[in-house]
Amino acid sequence: MSALREQGTAPTTPSGLIRARTDGADHLVAADEPLAGFQIRAGGAVPGAIVMPALLSLVRRVRRTGQSASRAIQSVDEGRSVAAWALVTPEGDGTAIELSQWHQSEEAAAETPVSEALLRHLAEAEILLDDAQRVIAANVRAGDLAGLAAALEAGRGRYWTEFVRIERVSDLMTTRQGPLHWRLLDDAPFSVLGSPRSWRARIIPRVQGGFTLLAVPETAETLPEPTPKPTPAPDAATNAGASEPGWSRLLGRELAPALRQPITRIIANAETIRTRLAGPLAEEYAGYARDIADAGRHLMSLIEDLADLEAVEAPGFAPAPDRIDLADCARRAAGILSVRAQERGITLRTPGETAHVPAIGEFRRVLQVLLNLVTNAIRYSPEGSVVRLETGEDARGAWIAVQDEGQGLDAEQAERVFNKFERLGRSGDGGSGLGLYISRHLAQAMGGDLVVTSAPGEGARFELTLPPDRGA
Repeated sequence: MSALREQGTAPTTPSGLIRARTDGADHLVAADEPLAGFQIRAGGAVPGAIVMPALLSLVRRVRRTGQSASRAIQSVDEGRSVAAWALVTPEGDGTAIELSQWHQSEEAAAETPVSEALLRHLAEAEILLDDAQRVIAANVRAGDLAGLAAALEAGRGRYWTEFVRIERVSDLMTTRQGPLHWRLLDDAPFSVLGSPRSWRARIIPRVQGGFTLLAVPETAETLPEPTPKPTPAPDAATNAGASEPGWSRLLGRELAPALRQPITRIIANAETIRTRLAGPLAEEYAGYARDIADAGRHLMSLIEDLADLEAVEAPGFAPAPDRIDLADCARRAAGILSVRAQERGITLRTPGETAHVPAIGEFRRVLQVLLNLVTNAIRYSPEGSVVRLETGEDARGAWIAVQDEGQGLDAEQAERVFNKFERLGRSGDGGSGLGLYISRHLAQAMGGDLVVTSAPGEGARFELTLPPDRGA
């Protein structure tokens, strides 16, 4: 980081990366342009406290966890919007910052009211709603809202109030026609399962119809102190991975954040056209818009799979342990995918409301694995069949299984099904071949495993095991 000056600025590096450093007090002690210029114009200094809230939040998270993290950040610089992708890594007592895709709009942001611009800056999730407050598309940036992101993606077309708990109007949250009037829900506090933070809903009517829902955090993200782990001895596989071209890291750091926003806009605009929020439209063109939205979602799912692949293969990756109930997770996963199952005439059977199987694992990661398993079961099961979600505990630990009535797998397919990019010849199903590979990595990172038992013509049974919660 020789390009940095300890009490000033330096030109941006030839690679296009903007580098900076912070100390143990989360103060910016060195920075390249244009970050240094932004810091000073916003009333800060170098060295000095970080004035960009999104960047400060990310720096604090990395310093507390001791693990690298990245996210899109946005702000306003002298009336013009600024956006970039930030990668923060631990370095000594502080952190090292790399900003890429730095972009400052040439047009003044004065068209957007200051209050709305601030809300969009602070929001960690942006959800597009139709005029009845049903979910069209979502762009979720907060790590502790990953479960909500998965639920929104699987539950498009449902009212947004079904996915959160509205605190002040919990008993009057919906009517037979849907949620309450948007003005009654605007500024309402809410909570999300899997997130320790409190949130507030800000609803902004859109000119062309519908609403934009902004999820604004009321409390800072708090993360547990990292648990020291022994450094494993390098092996041949590790060395080989280190020498491979960093294509997946390039995707996560450079391409994924650059692609998410335009693809989300494509999906949102296509859904606006499809649902005729912008005005009357011939059915033929509504069908074209539906195809565009579906293609956009498919592309987004591939990008998310590749970003997840980078995360689970990163050195030191470790999910945050939570005390969870696998039976509750099964019921939630089935609820999220119930509409998709009904569309195919498939029945989802879950543990009863009185069933409880305490376990230790990261809630959002467990839900991610279950959504993948149940989605696959729905996709490959015949119409009119049953998909069962079963839970229990035995000598191996706490477990949850997804059993379908599909074609099943032979021994050779069962051996290959968890391989990277393996699709078992299903070239037209729209999958990336990464879902089960990522799911098994997540299971093993949480101290458990994911296995399959199957036979041709007898369906497949995928079983996730996790450490039991003996103190529950």
